[in-house]
Amino acid sequence: MDDAYFTAPIARHIWDAKYRHREGAVVCDATIADSWRRIAHTLAAADNDAEMWQARFYGILQDFKFLPGGRIQAGAGTAHKVTLFNCFVMGAIADSMDGIFDALKEGAITMQQGGGVGYDFSTLRPRGAQAYSVGSVASGPVSFMRIWDSMCATILSTGARRGAMMGTLRCDHPDIEEFIAAKQDRTQLRHFNISVLVSDEFMAAVQADADWPLLFPADMRDGGEILLRCWPGHAEPVPCKIHKRVRARELWEQIMRANYACAEPGVLFIDRINRLNNLYYCEQISATNPCGEVPLPPYGACNLGSINLTQFIREPFTQQARLDLEAVSATAVVAVRLLDNVIDVSLFPLPSQAAQVRGSRRIGLGLSGLADALLLLGIRYGSDESLQLAQTVMQTICHAAYRASIGLAREKGPFPLFDQEKYLAGEFVRTLPTAIRNDIAQYGIRNSHLTAIAPTGTISLLANNISGGLEPVFDSEFTRRVLEPDGCYAQYQVVDYAVARWRAAGNAAALPPAFINANGLAPAAHLAMQAAIQPHVDQAISKTINVPMDYAYTAFRELYQLAYDQGLKGCTTFRPNAVTGAILRGIEEGQAAAHCCSVEREAD
Repeated sequence: MDDAYFTAPIARHIWDAKYRHREGAVVCDATIADSWRRIAHTLAAADNDAEMWQARFYGILQDFKFLPGGRIQAGAGTAHKVTLFNCFVMGAIADSMDGIFDALKEGAITMQQGGGVGYDFSTLRPRGAQAYSVGSVASGPVSFMRIWDSMCATILSTGARRGAMMGTLRCDHPDIEEFIAAKQDRTQLRHFNISVLVSDEFMAAVQADADWPLLFPADMRDGGEILLRCWPGHAEPVPCKIHKRVRARELWEQIMRANYACAEPGVLFIDRINRLNNLYYCEQISATNPCGEVPLPPYGACNLGSINLTQFIREPFTQQARLDLEAVSATAVVAVRLLDNVIDVSLFPLPSQAAQVRGSRRIGLGLSGLADALLLLGIRYGSDESLQLAQTVMQTICHAAYRASIGLAREKGPFPLFDQEKYLAGEFVRTLPTAIRNDIAQYGIRNSHLTAIAPTGTISLLANNISGGLEPVFDSEFTRRVLEPDGCYAQYQVVDYAVARWRAAGNAAALPPAFINANGLAPAAHLAMQAAIQPHVDQAISKTINVPMDYAYTAFRELYQLAYDQGLKGCTTFRPNAVTGAILRGIEEGQAAAHCCSVEREAD
């Protein structure tokens, strides 16, 4: 291979196709090291001692130790008019034809510049409701989602960037049943991931087998029963008309059956998301980025990067194998500055996005390669030891990140929306060590949020096919397809990173003793790993719970209740099915259709 940093052909392909800097026919990055230098140089320019920080940024990028989000790697230091943020949540959609198409335009501009988008469609009146101003009836949010889907397909036709969109709807919106069923038709909303915004009140109603009102903000000319509700797009609770009542348990059953049949819609526990939001005091969240790891207010953005744990394992496959937590912590400190600088050097598709991002200075530092790191250590994914290690490493990253952000606040000032008293009263912030909270009180903090776990599909392939995010190893070998610049797909036979290292160490075709693949894990073990690290993640976690095709529906249904009970902010499952196929397939099985958190749907 012509670049010593690449040990897997697919890795070099990913770099060449997606992240290698070109200006027309001119290749600017001769090697991956040139790409790292380009990124480091561009982001260090936001600091006074640019030369020193360029060297330190390069130091964590080298050997794929730190993996910035794909938009950073592709866009930093180029002349291209692109954003360095992977994804955005867009503004509230005003319930009018002008408002709908203004929102569509904003989404198109954002996607054209490289950002995925998330929308809450709960602000749109339900199908059949009166539109008094024009004397007609509304067609409902799902009908307008189809327009977004067509827009995304059109943007996709202009280049090799995948379209990524999240669409959410409240569990008490009158069209929730139509929304739940929307993707059971394999031709509909194919560029969307969709999730139901599930409230604590709804979960209580499910438990009590109570009736559940489906409602929408009332027009003064509407009759019927009225309840006061908080609603997106409104600063205060508003009167809402009840359109009908359903049994909460029957509605929950529809969500579960749809997931069992076609893997969507996912579930977002929206009250928990807002209760644990560090900026609970100045924003209300009702949507996430396309893969769900960053709940965001209107016009918020994802600024993501992941620490590649495989590069911090010392003496792998031996009795002395260990994870160098000090080096992980030191990398996290530098990575926080790198991601904070992204905010200062990036372009933004819309002024409203720039204002929101600069007001909160959110970043999302996470991890990748967890499953492969466990294999290198000889620890079986899903074991008690693996859960403890994952929790320890995420705690290390979280605390190092908060300390680094406090240091940046001392140097550059806290984020503009910082309110010391209210911030320190936040439910997540109260769980931090006393010393960190005392320092926040004294110096402030540079970034409102600091941790998130992304799926890292594409950038994990770039790093020689390490396991993505906190996911288990999919399989030891499999076939993976990647999108080419001409819109066609190339197929690669790939070997898992840790398995390849095990074999390179003289173990022929054998598998490491601790090896287990995603389908070999009990679904509850997937959830347990997510739950183990959520306490140290101030945003959220992108995690797909793999479920065998023959898994009993009654057991499947319990997974979502378990996710709620274990304190998670959302749940996404995947069971191979006729609508979406499988996420990936083993070499002998042929190729797969894409699913929400796979490389085919991740926003790079």
